[in-house]
Amino acid sequence: MYYNSTELESLGLKSYGKNVLISKKTSIYNPGNIEIGDNVRIDDFCILSAGTGGISIGCYVHIACYCLLIGAERIVLKDFSGLSSRVSIYSSTADYSGNYLTNPTVPDKFRNTISKAVTLDKHVVIGASTVILPGVHLHEGVAAGANCLITKSFKQYSILVGSPAKVLKQRSEKLKDLEKNIIFEEL
Repeated sequence: MYYNSTELESLGLKSYGKNVLISKKTSIYNPGNIEIGDNVRIDDFCILSAGTGGISIGCYVHIACYCLLIGAERIVLKDFSGLSSRVSIYSSTADYSGNYLTNPTVPDKFRNTISKAVTLDKHVVIGASTVILPGVHLHEGVAAGANCLITKSFKQYSILVGSPAKVLKQRSEKLKDLEKNIIFEEL
């Protein structure tokens, strides 16, 4: 069950486009910091927790069930990107070195939170149960297999596997032609 247009309006999102489907089972925090483009679907049990940097979701984006987008810095999912189920994107994390305490119940002066923007460019697809950490920029066309731990940025059209993620091979760029066909059909 997705929010209808009246219910979407009442969520208080910064902006949203046409044909936006958000499951009523999605948890949204700080909706005034969330922008959503056209033709977006967000499935059951996702959490969108926008910090001061906000969350920006482009057009033709699918976020499958149980995904998490959270952190103080900006999280960007550009056009035609997609998240399989149980993907977690963090724009903030704690310092686990042992030099600081961790968790939000501890006063700030005893913690060291690391916050950096995360960007997924056009046509980036992320496999199930992958975790993306602060500061990552996945350039156009990157595809990550299931269960990756992505701790650094990767170049265009890389196919990633593993934990930590590494490049397996290059991905085809034919999808750019398919994108042109969709846009042409809409005109």
